[in-house]
Order: sequence, then structure tokens, then C-alpha cells
Amino acid sequence: MATPNTHYGAAHIAEMLREAKSIFFIGVGGINMSSLAHLTHRAGFRVGGSDRTKSTLTERLRHEGLEIVYEHKKENVESYDAVVYTVAISPDNEEYLRAKERGIPCISRADYLGYLMTGYERRIGISGMHGKSSCTSMCAQMLLSAGAEPTVLSGAELRSMGGAYCLGGKENFVFEACEYMDSFLDFNPNIAVVLNIEMDHVDYFHSMEQIRTSFLNYAQKTGKDGFAVVNGDDDEVARSLSSYEGTMLRFGIENGACEYLAKNLSCERGRWSFDLCERGEILCRVTLSVVGRHQIYNALATAAVGRLCGLSGEGIARGLAEFSGAKRRMERKGRMQGAEVYDDYGHHPTEIRATLAGAKAIPAEGGRLFCVYQPHTYSRTAALLEEFSEAFGDADRVLFVDIYAARETDTLGVSSELLAERVGEKASYAGSVENAAKMLRRELREGDAAIVMGAGNIDRIFTVLEKDIKQ
Repeated sequence: MATPNTHYGAAHIAEMLREAKSIFFIGVGGINMSSLAHLTHRAGFRVGGSDRTKSTLTERLRHEGLEIVYEHKKENVESYDAVVYTVAISPDNEEYLRAKERGIPCISRADYLGYLMTGYERRIGISGMHGKSSCTSMCAQMLLSAGAEPTVLSGAELRSMGGAYCLGGKENFVFEACEYMDSFLDFNPNIAVVLNIEMDHVDYFHSMEQIRTSFLNYAQKTGKDGFAVVNGDDDEVARSLSSYEGTMLRFGIENGACEYLAKNLSCERGRWSFDLCERGEILCRVTLSVVGRHQIYNALATAAVGRLCGLSGEGIARGLAEFSGAKRRMERKGRMQGAEVYDDYGHHPTEIRATLAGAKAIPAEGGRLFCVYQPHTYSRTAALLEEFSEAFGDADRVLFVDIYAARETDTLGVSSELLAERVGEKASYAGSVENAAKMLRRELREGDAAIVMGAGNIDRIFTVLEKDIKQ
């Protein structure tokens, strides 16, 4: 069970923190939480945080002077004026309960981010069931390449930022707007990007009607003077945002009525080029450095944002070409036994299909496409079992690792073994990460490509295979 979001709003949080000099972050090891802790420290606060395990993110914070501990104990919060927490923590977390007991203000991550962003002129929120981190990173790269000095808070690390965030000026704030538990309703965008809408997070969203309402409410946060940059090829987006009150800018490939269109598409080894058309006129030719047709949509959304930020077609094309991908988003890890190896965060059937469709062009002639997949949560696997069983069509070989439970316990009777059976002969149940690594060592050969995929701890396989993978 997750801890609920607060919904204080920016004005109330400003009042709560008026006299505060120190803030403690519960669950500081997450990408978003570590970014917020860093931003808060740079703003002059004494900052501390806790998490269960040491990581490169937490150690980076510690080296920057933040007080990081690797155990959740009630004494940790005693000397702090306020607490920020991730909803992933348990409601009976010792630090959270102690802060409540002592009357220390407790603010959820999303609510706190909504407060922080209000000091920026353009607040660009990237939402959608899939592609948020890639598109946020793409926007960041475009603005960095143009010298626009953005402040960025992403869900994935980007090499050119040196992490998942960067501190820039007060003009452009680019952030990932996550829909889980309606977190994005605490944000305050004036440019709201909506990449796609479909069923997901079934432990929170119980119907498409609930999801549509949430995305409309998110877009309406821009106000009548704001902009919604939306996927014009997605019927659910159109249905959800039909009553949006601001200015809508659509992007797409199929819908000729879109303000931003990709035309004259061509593809080389999975990487696409196209003419970017703005209201019927060719603005520039775009050549992407990342794999997959779905990246065209991310690029179109990014281009529309770029125009709202005053960038030229030349500046947009340069920034998009320089984007080589975010960490764990079709991130090339190297070669193993002559096969190209990639790491990807995809964990929804639509993401898997799109990633594998783009990746099937990577193997050499006669080579095979492998996918090592770790399902994420029992609820998602159970609710979308049929969709998952049909999502691996472009892979020649699929290895399933045990389900990553995250915040759940197994009460639904689903398993990776069942999923392997549903996919058929080309699939095998690997069980552990270590066994999946053994199977790759045994089966990969020259000319193949392998994608390790999932949102849990499946990337541990690269530690197991550290001596096998060469650059």
C-alpha cells in the first residue's frame, strides 16, 4: 500500500516552509527524489535523506554535502523542519510516522515539485503513459544545444546533463509529469505535453474514464493562456482533451490536420529521418540518432515545445540530431559474443511492441533479436496478460525473468512462467537474473542483438555480465 499524495498546493507549501531551514527526504535514492534533494540543497537549505540501499545517486548527494543515511529510523527526522516523501514508502514508515507525531510538515514529492516549479517562466510538463523520460530528455538536449540553459527534472539520466537533472536559468523548467496516483495534478505547467493515453497502473486507475478525466485535469492546469502539445494520432488523447480550454497544438504522422507533421519519412537501421512541417510548411529536415519509429512522436512533441520557446528550425534539428538517448532507453551497452546489447526501461505492452519494432532492424543479416524481459508488478501483468503475450512478435527469442513485485505481493496467480507459456516456443522461463545471463552466454552469437527490458532490477544482469560485454 502506497502513502497518499498531499495536495496542499504551491501557495500553502510556501507558507509551510516560510521559516524552514532544513528539509529531510524519505526515499531520497529515487531519480526524482534525488533531483529534488539536490535542487533544495542548491537553494540554501540543510538537506538530509534516507533510503534502504546505497547507490551512485545517493553517494553523489553525500559527496555534495547532503546528510544521507541508509536506514529508515525515526531519529533521522528529529532535527529537520520539514519532510518530503515519495508515495512509494509504506504508510507505517518510522520516519513518516515520527514526523507526523511531532507536527513536522510532511509534503509528497509531487506536491513539493509543483511548488518548486512556480518560480519559472515556462513550465514544460511531459506526460503520457509511455515515452515521458525519453521525451523529457530530448527536450532537455534540444534546449541545452540551443544554449537556452533549461532547468530539467527527468526520470532518466542524460549524459549531457551528467545525471537526471540540471540547474539552469529561471526561463525554462522541463519536467516529467507522472500520472501514477494522479501525481501530475499537483504540478503547474503552462505547456502540457500529452504523448499518449491508454490503460495502465491498474492498481490505481480502474477505468479509462478515470484516466481521461485525470489527463484533462492535468492539461487544464495550464489555464486558458497555456498550451497543450498533444498527439494528434492518438484517439484517446483527442477524446480526453476535447474540452481543453487553452491553445492546443497537435503533432502527428497520420493526421494531416496536425499543426506539426512528419512527412517524407525514411529509415536506416532503425533510425528515422523526416521533414518537420509546421502548419503545412517545411520547417527543417530532422535526422534522429535514436532507434524506433515511436521516437518520431517524441521528436515532434519536442519540436513543438522548441517553437514555443522561440527556437528556429535549424536549432531544433541540431538538438534532435544530438540526442543519443537517455539511460535505460534503448541504451547501447556494448557487444557480447559479437551481438549488440541494449538496455531498455519498457514495461508496458505498447512500449515493448514499439521498442522491438524499432530494434528488429539492428541484427545483421541472418542475426536474431533476443529480448530478456522482467515483468513489473503482479497487477499490471495480470490485467494486461493477453496484451503482454502478444507484445513480443518482433523478437526471435524471449527470456522471462521472475516478476518484479515493487510495492505488491502475489495474490493474483500470475507468473513469468505462465507468460512464457503464453508467448510460445520462442520463449523460455529463465527465473533469476543470473540464469538469464547464463542463457545469453550460451545462445548469443555473431550478428544477433539483445535487449534487456523492464522497470525493476533487471539491469543487474549487466553486473553479472560485466566481463562478457565489451564496448
